Amino acid sequence: MQLNRRTLLKAAGVSLALPWLESFARGAQVSATPRRMVCVCTPLGLHPPQFFPETAGRDYLPSSHLEILKEFRDDVTVISGLSHPEVGPSHDSIFSFLTAAPHPEIRGGFRNSISLDQFAAERIGLETRHPSLVLSCEGFSLSWTRSGAIVPSDIFPSRVFARLFLEGRPDEVAAQTRRLRAGQSILDTVRGQSKQVERGVSTDDRAKLDEYFTSVRELEQRLARAEEWSRKPKPKVEAAPPVDSPNGADLVGRARLMFDLTHLALQTDSTRLVTLLLLGTSAVPPIEGVNMGHHDLSHHGQDPGKIKQLLAVERAKLVALAEFLKKLKTTEEAGGTLLDTTTVFFSSNLGNASTHSTKNLPILLAGGGFHHGQHLAFHPDNSPPLSNLYVSMLQRLGIPAEQFGSSTGTLTGLEFAS
Repeated sequence: MQLNRRTLLKAAGVSLALPWLESFARGAQVSATPRRMVCVCTPLGLHPPQFFPETAGRDYLPSSHLEILKEFRDDVTVISGLSHPEVGPSHDSIFSFLTAAPHPEIRGGFRNSISLDQFAAERIGLETRHPSLVLSCEGFSLSWTRSGAIVPSDIFPSRVFARLFLEGRPDEVAAQTRRLRAGQSILDTVRGQSKQVERGVSTDDRAKLDEYFTSVRELEQRLARAEEWSRKPKPKVEAAPPVDSPNGADLVGRARLMFDLTHLALQTDSTRLVTLLLLGTSAVPPIEGVNMGHHDLSHHGQDPGKIKQLLAVERAKLVALAEFLKKLKTTEEAGGTLLDTTTVFFSSNLGNASTHSTKNLPILLAGGGFHHGQHLAFHPDNSPPLSNLYVSMLQRLGIPAEQFGSSTGTLTGLEFAS
């Protein structure tokens, strides 16, 4: 079997892309390593005192939240003070999170503009099978077309998995889906081809393939378990319902599934652009010590008990983010890692959900080939627009953009790594 970057393992109902292997470069000219972007929104912000460092620059002291990401200090830039001009305090600010369109809080006459990911997809989207992935843990979407129409999001991980890896006639896809539900792997379908590939690559590449196939199988098993639970009826009890009704919103579990799908999509170069909206609802997440919904906790009114629970929810999200960054950093590609070529933008449409403030948004920028390891601090009352960061991100993708949204240039202090 002749190997190249577009080699697919194919069988009835299955099309499985391969990760980048050193063996692809044998006897061929290696093309430029692709650059990618992942934009993640946690819609109820992060508690400012536990997120923002007190000092700026490269010698900043990490906050309690940032301690969770301490192993990625040299891979992350913390940014404070930024916001979108003319986006007022409201949950509706999420409409403008990736577009910077003014006054989403004024429903009458508001017209959205194109989102950052779709702007990039117009320029580099055709280089991959899927121009972009629009993912959500709660049904809404971060992505908008040039005409201001919302791009529907994928909320079911099993469907995303099928769209990435299953293909063929409807009956073939349905049959493969049934096999997945029965505990069989798509790897079983292409096992003969995978063995043939393994025989033609180096020892290091065989280890990399084994790691990749293991990741695919583990994700299949987790998706199967999640679907199994969704089909099981809840137990019946005669006891009166408690004041706080039980809730099955697994905030962390859903985030991890979406992060794992994102990792596989990037690793196989199925797409280079992903948006992901995390959970931020009134449902009670299954996190130890938490008995109120995330939305209710975010409107804490400085109540110490609510803040304690809120921080537990936020830390759980940041742990899931750290796990995702670790997957990217430990995935080798073309002499570097997947994190080196993937810009991960993690932020929120709200700077302080308790007051619906849209100022001083919590921002983490990881990977992508930027010169990291610093806290870029801007004064919230005299800061450049957040869209300046978006221009920097677009340029790092290789897109020669000079303007996006409300931008006035690139973000001062953020430099490309040499």
